[in-house]
Amino acid sequence: MPQHIGSYFHLHLISDSTGETLTTVARAATAQYTKVMPVEHVYPLVRTERQLDRVLAEIDESPGIVLYTLLEDDLVSRLEKHCKQLSLPCLSVLGPVLQLLQSYLGTATSHRVGAQHVLNAEYFKRIDALNYTMLHDDGQHIEDLEDADVVLVGVSRTSKTPTSIYLANRGVKTGNVPLVPGITIAPKVEELARPLVIGLFASPERIVQIRQNRLLGLKAHQDDDQYIDRKAVAEEVAFSRKLCAKHNWPSIDVTRRSIEETAAAVLQLLTERRRQPGA
Repeated sequence: MPQHIGSYFHLHLISDSTGETLTTVARAATAQYTKVMPVEHVYPLVRTERQLDRVLAEIDESPGIVLYTLLEDDLVSRLEKHCKQLSLPCLSVLGPVLQLLQSYLGTATSHRVGAQHVLNAEYFKRIDALNYTMLHDDGQHIEDLEDADVVLVGVSRTSKTPTSIYLANRGVKTGNVPLVPGITIAPKVEELARPLVIGLFASPERIVQIRQNRLLGLKAHQDDDQYIDRKAVAEEVAFSRKLCAKHNWPSIDVTRRSIEETAAAVLQLLTERRRQPGA
C-alpha cells in the first residue's frame, strides 16, 4: 500500500555530502507527479552511526520513500535493513551509475565522500566566473566585456540575470546588457569579438505579464506606463531582434523556457561556437 496521505507523501533524502546531487535528482523525478506532492526531509552530511540514528528516528515517525547517496557500507547496510523492516522503498541514487562505471572501467570506486566538491581548478574556475558575472550584471563595466565567454542582451524581464548566474555556476564568465527604449546600446557592446553575444527575447504578452507582477510586488504606480504597454513592449522586442539580426547574434526565445533550459541552449551555442575553426 502507498505510504501517503491524500495528495502528499514523505520523501527522505539522505546524503553523506551536501545533498545537492540527491535533491536535484529527486526533484526532477517527483516533478513528473503533479497530483502528489512530496514532503521533503533532507539530511546532509550523514557520516556516523549517531547521525544515522536521528535519520532512522524521523523515518519511523514519517514513513515514506527513502533515497540516499551514502558510500559507507555499514551505514548503507543499516539503512536498507531498517527500511526493509518497515516495508519502505529504499534506493541508492548513485548506486546503478557506479555499478555501470565499475563494470565498464573494470575498477572499483575510491569511496571519496563529496568527491565532486574537491577544491580543484574547475572549482576555482566557477568561483572566478561567478565573481565576474556579478560585477558585469545589468550593463556594468562594459569596458571589460571582451573578457567574457558569453554576453546576454535583451529587454527588461527576459531572465538575463538569473541565466547569467546559472551559467557562472557552470564556469562560464557571463555579462548581460539591458536594451532600454530610447537609449542607444554602447558601441563597445556592438564591437565585441571574443565573447558569444546572444539575444534573449520573449513574447510581448509574457513580458507584460512579468512586468505587471513585478510592479504589483513593488506596489509601484502603473498608470500610463510604457513599461507595461503591450504595443510599446512589442516595439522593444522588435528592436531587440533587429539588433541581433544586424550583428548576426543568435537569439533564444525564453517565453516558455525555464532558466535551466535557457542556460542549456546557451551552452549548446557556446559549444558549437568553440568547435568552429579558429575559435
